[in-house]
Amino acid sequence: MNGAEPDDALGLRPLTARSVIASTLLGTHPPRLPTGVLVSAARLFGVSDSAARTALSRMVAAGEVTAEDGSHRLAGDLLDRQERQDVGRSARRLPWSGAWTLVVLSGGARTAPTRARHREALKLARLGEVRDGVWTRPDNLGRAVLAEIGWATVGVLTVDGEPGWDVGDLWDLDDWRGQAAGLRTEVARLTPGLEAGDEELLARGFVVSAAVLRLFQRDPLLPDELLPADWPGDSLRADYDRFDLAYRAVLKGWFARQGR
Repeated sequence: MNGAEPDDALGLRPLTARSVIASTLLGTHPPRLPTGVLVSAARLFGVSDSAARTALSRMVAAGEVTAEDGSHRLAGDLLDRQERQDVGRSARRLPWSGAWTLVVLSGGARTAPTRARHREALKLARLGEVRDGVWTRPDNLGRAVLAEIGWATVGVLTVDGEPGWDVGDLWDLDDWRGQAAGLRTEVARLTPGLEAGDEELLARGFVVSAAVLRLFQRDPLLPDELLPADWPGDSLRADYDRFDLAYRAVLKGWFARQGR
């Protein structure tokens, strides 16, 4: 990559038939496409038609997509992921009063698998762990973000002065910032070629796009008052919007040439 960061440092992952199909639907609104289009998308990455159709069948069986009149639509956890992805990309936040949402895990002893599920759910809701069983975040996203957490006690804590925690301890902001910087470089490298209609960049662009959207899901969406001065979130989103517009135009042309 000519001195650029390695793919693993940027969060870029190898593509499988399932990941191509999932990412294609995750980037589509509403998240439904003809089966032939999904098979063609997988073909762009060297996935055979039979492998793509097998992956679709397995995803239907797993409840990740549903088959509807020659099309497939996102379902289950993947549909929830698209919602988190959209929230992360838009970065819509409410004005912050200084209050914090506090989540205290309820009940008695929990099994290790249950603890792991709860931790993952709270991380996906963009909360940070203060200590075992206690999670928090600034109260600037609305309570809908916690609507599914019925196994915990949820409250809003008004803090006078400094809270007993630091945002740098709750979220790895340096890691997010580092990945964002690397992905901005990659997006900037690809965008001019895509704007010129270079179809050779589609495969690489797809992987980069998926990595950016995953990173948006990990953005804690903190109030401006708590963000570092050089936080790259808005810059990455602006760069990605330009990249995504060019990418979709080239991909549309590629699909047209496939007779879809």
